Amino acid sequence: MAMEIDSVEYRLSCVLRGHEDDVRGICICGESGIATSSRDRTVRLWVADSDAKHKYSLSKTLAGHTSFVGPLAWIAPSDQFPEGAIVSGGMDTQVLLWNVQTGEIVERMKGHQYQVTGLAVDDNGDIISSSMDCTLRRWRKGQAVEFWEAHSVAVQTVIKLSSGEFLTGSSDSIMKLWRGRTCLHTFTGHSDTVRGLALMPGIGVLSASHDCTVKLWALTGQVLMEMVGHTSLVYSVAAHSSGLVASGSEDRFLKIWKDGVCVQSIEHPGCVWDVKFLENGDVVTACSDGVVRVWTRQNDRLADPQETEAYLDQLSQYKLSRKTVGGLKLTDLPGLEALQVPGTIDGQTMVVREGDNGVAYSWNSKQSQWDKIGEVVDGPDDASNGQVYNGTRYDFVFDVDIGDGLPIRKLPYNRSENPYEVADKWLVKENLPLTFREQVVEFILQNSGQKTFTPDPSFRDPYTGANAYVPGESSFSSGSVAPKPTFKHIPKKGMLLFDTAQFDGILKKITEFNATLASDPDQKALSLSENDLSKLGAVVKVLKDTSHYHSSTISDSDMSLLLRLLKSWPPQMMFPVIDTMRMTVLHPDGATSLLKHTEGQNDLLKEIFEKAVAGPTQPANVLTIIRAVVNLFRASCFRLWLRSNFSEILDALSSCRPAFNKHAHLAYATLLLNYAVLVIELKDKEAQAQVLSAALEIAEDESQDVDSRYRALVAVGSLMLDGAVKSIAIDFDVQSIAKDAKLSKDAKISEVAADIENLIKTK
Repeated sequence: MAMEIDSVEYRLSCVLRGHEDDVRGICICGESGIATSSRDRTVRLWVADSDAKHKYSLSKTLAGHTSFVGPLAWIAPSDQFPEGAIVSGGMDTQVLLWNVQTGEIVERMKGHQYQVTGLAVDDNGDIISSSMDCTLRRWRKGQAVEFWEAHSVAVQTVIKLSSGEFLTGSSDSIMKLWRGRTCLHTFTGHSDTVRGLALMPGIGVLSASHDCTVKLWALTGQVLMEMVGHTSLVYSVAAHSSGLVASGSEDRFLKIWKDGVCVQSIEHPGCVWDVKFLENGDVVTACSDGVVRVWTRQNDRLADPQETEAYLDQLSQYKLSRKTVGGLKLTDLPGLEALQVPGTIDGQTMVVREGDNGVAYSWNSKQSQWDKIGEVVDGPDDASNGQVYNGTRYDFVFDVDIGDGLPIRKLPYNRSENPYEVADKWLVKENLPLTFREQVVEFILQNSGQKTFTPDPSFRDPYTGANAYVPGESSFSSGSVAPKPTFKHIPKKGMLLFDTAQFDGILKKITEFNATLASDPDQKALSLSENDLSKLGAVVKVLKDTSHYHSSTISDSDMSLLLRLLKSWPPQMMFPVIDTMRMTVLHPDGATSLLKHTEGQNDLLKEIFEKAVAGPTQPANVLTIIRAVVNLFRASCFRLWLRSNFSEILDALSSCRPAFNKHAHLAYATLLLNYAVLVIELKDKEAQAQVLSAALEIAEDESQDVDSRYRALVAVGSLMLDGAVKSIAIDFDVQSIAKDAKLSKDAKISEVAADIENLIKTK
């Protein structure tokens, strides 16, 4: 019977629809069903349909994360959880424990600095989590009982072995075997990030890697088998007791392996983020199109013909939408009806869509008709595999910035060409000095990925007599400028500010609040005297007259008055005073005066910030304090304070984010962008990673206001380009975020997303 089953291919069994964005994770919940996680910030539990056992229906939607949800773990039913429990980890850095019976959060575990990437449950009920912050944490009853740095870079996954030990995979391309906090063994063999791990019963463990392979390991660290077949990053792997292995990849395929050989490939209309086997041998896949699919080899569990046909149609439409002819999307081409319109000149060509193909026609003016030339054939189905320049297709068309204010030049190149000959012809065509030759060749080699190209030792520059440039050797011409990729929106230089205010409205509100305090016998002592109100009015008058900031003054007593109000007035009355302080720090005297109150143990500014963001959240306070902190970036004297309090500020505001309105989101995105500029200047990689994580949360949220999302994307791109966190961003799945953002109807979001995509491709 087993041999008979093995000869049957997997086919569609059922489709689970409900998620509103990429499905990122799958967890098999024993007999209770299937749990899935998504970029839509939810976890969903699917249970077997009572009428058709091979089908599933949505049972519960668990909403509690503030960003996309990734890893999941199952806790079997017990006295505490009669219907079991689900553990989830998210990009919001949280680990949540859910009671399946009630659908409520039982424990909310906070401690990780960055995205939670993996989860496992120990025999005693402890939860083990891995994170981009390089650590493993052990949680017991909602509290972290221990944590340690497991790898020097991001930890991508963790699984529990039957022996009670744990295995981790990391962006450093290695795996580690742990007993408690002790590393027993290090597994080396992959050449890129280890993204997924799975047990192979009775043999060892499986690993999925960004190097496009799946490997089977003995627990001694020996590679037993390598499975090669995926053409892009492999995100997940799973094994079944029958010996079958399943893997999911960025290349959009679920692959089934038997004894190291790929026996079936199932195409999906999007990236396959996760795969899991059900006990009966069926395979569950999580796809970036927001759909969960179950695949079976049993005839009695096959999907209805209509459902299978609908899936095949969806797959066909997806592939059609990606197909290009002549550098254009097939779906953008006109239909046959375009041939009803006469051409304008003899020989004019037009490409029209005929079915799934593009067909070229030429206008015959003598016969007054369009003559068919033939089918237009592209390379592979993605236009990124080539670009058209001046009517000719090339593997690459580079934008080259020579510098010195000169315009951007186009440099076309094919891999089959000699880069030295291309450089020579291009320099002559562009009327540029041949002394640029070595830089141009290096630029071509780096950006086309041709690191092993053999240089031409016989070349002699006709003007200098110099040899051909050899990559890796120093340049002979220190004064020449190397061509470099150009980006439209990144990196960001300089700081953004909130430098306008409705001063009359601010004063009116302060006066109104002051009158309320003065009329209350219990709070009268907090109210301002007439002299204080007059002094405040004088401060506002100075702030309004920006043209005389060079000669006007803000005294220490003026700042002390504002700080006294911020310390003593009730939280609900703080916001107009914070707004006044926001504008005051833009005055040279205001910034230096405020700085005096941050020195030593008595940091009044930090105290006021904490009061403004304390619960219960006062939206007006949160908005004005974020804007005030943003304006501190104007003064160089506050750089140290901003860096010293960086983590506390971002952590506090992250907790407030659920209560943010549109304006607060924009202020927060602006704060992150300013922090990105600052920590890049400071070359602070740890801070860059934290800003990156926070900015990505906004960038991937399509419900965000255009300006907020744009500023977050610029922060991400700047950190990747000028900072030290490009590899971390790739691990954070920035490629998918950029891909989604590129589809935005807003031009600037689409453009900065394109910048990020191009940056990812740049070596």
